[in-house]
Amino acid sequence: MISQSEPGETSAAKSALKMLCANLLQGLHAAAQPLTILRASLSNDQIGEMSLGELRELATTSALEVERACALFSYLQQLVFTESAEPQTSATPIVALVADAADGVNLLFENDGMIVSLMMPDRCQPVLINRERTFQALSSVLLIAQSVSCAHDTVQLAVSSSSSNVVRVVVRNVKSFVGAMSAEASLNMALAEANIRSQQGSLSWSLQPFSVQIELPGVSSAP
Repeated sequence: MISQSEPGETSAAKSALKMLCANLLQGLHAAAQPLTILRASLSNDQIGEMSLGELRELATTSALEVERACALFSYLQQLVFTESAEPQTSATPIVALVADAADGVNLLFENDGMIVSLMMPDRCQPVLINRERTFQALSSVLLIAQSVSCAHDTVQLAVSSSSSNVVRVVVRNVKSFVGAMSAEASLNMALAEANIRSQQGSLSWSLQPFSVQIELPGVSSAP
């Protein structure tokens, strides 16, 4: 027997599938670049005549392209998993989770001469989320913010709640105006968005200035 789906559910499923296909195509296109470079370099008829120094340079260049290809395919693998597996959610204190995510990347920011400024409320309702997926999404967004920021920049990380029972997390750098993100950053952002969306939340971003807004459902809004 064929089960019936509500029109809204069907539309949402088609939208998620369309987004997944678009992200996969973007990732495969990006991964084709390092693979093309590797194929051209390693099939060079002159390899047998290269000096030791030239071979070492080729090995170094090839290793970098391999690492890039592996990173891109890892993003694709995680995207497929995120879109295909339903997360288990529970009531989670969001302020503590955001602080943990900031602490995890703080040393990287300090090494680049940047600051993460936390703006936390005294009290905030818990949210109904999967802790692991949300932590991964927050960490990814912070690392993307780092990649588009410069020394002496301040990246703001703010948490707030609204009367509509939604908790909002915002990551922004008002001094960072980005023309376009790299393929790796774009896929990382897509993965963060998929992680948040899989928990009935939403993630949106702007590049000029750089800003990411995450909205998560409060516990009392759960059915």
